[in-house]
Amino acid sequence: MSNQVLMWSLLVLPWLTLFFMKMGDIKRYMPVALFSALTSVLAVELGENLGWFVYGEAAYPLATPLYIILGLNIVTTIWLFSYAYGRFWRYIVIDVALNLGFIYLIHVYLLGGRGLFQEVGITPLTNVLITTLDGALLYGYQLWQEGIFARSERTATTARSGILQPEAAKPLDGDESEDKR
Repeated sequence: MSNQVLMWSLLVLPWLTLFFMKMGDIKRYMPVALFSALTSVLAVELGENLGWFVYGEAAYPLATPLYIILGLNIVTTIWLFSYAYGRFWRYIVIDVALNLGFIYLIHVYLLGGRGLFQEVGITPLTNVLITTLDGALLYGYQLWQEGIFARSERTATTARSGILQPEAAKPLDGDESEDKR
């Protein structure tokens, strides 16, 4: 398998797994997945500029290693949060296991063996620690993100009672201008 096929597979194939997930979970956890992509891009830029690691090649026509971030990273974040969100210690344990697998199996073994990635000024274990701290930041972001939504009192009696609305849409207690149905 050529390097380009491998890199494009890491970009496209993870997205196909989302067909096995509920649409509600995808919508709920997509913001934290995009925040994960943002923090990962920042970490890659920081790591390259500080000489921690070097990427040998990118998926054509991309100039940076976004194939991992925009594919595997985003989708794995959605799956992790759909499975473990709400139980912090379960989340951390699974996140550490995924980080170890990703750093050692994909970065060091798969990409490193093909000359696509090399850790220079950082050890794989330090890289796992950094990505785990990023995972804790993501968990805090999702807690904050969940706090901006409130259950609508008006739609609570309808068949679609699970709808989340922005906090500003929540009617005030004792508001007389609200329809009483």
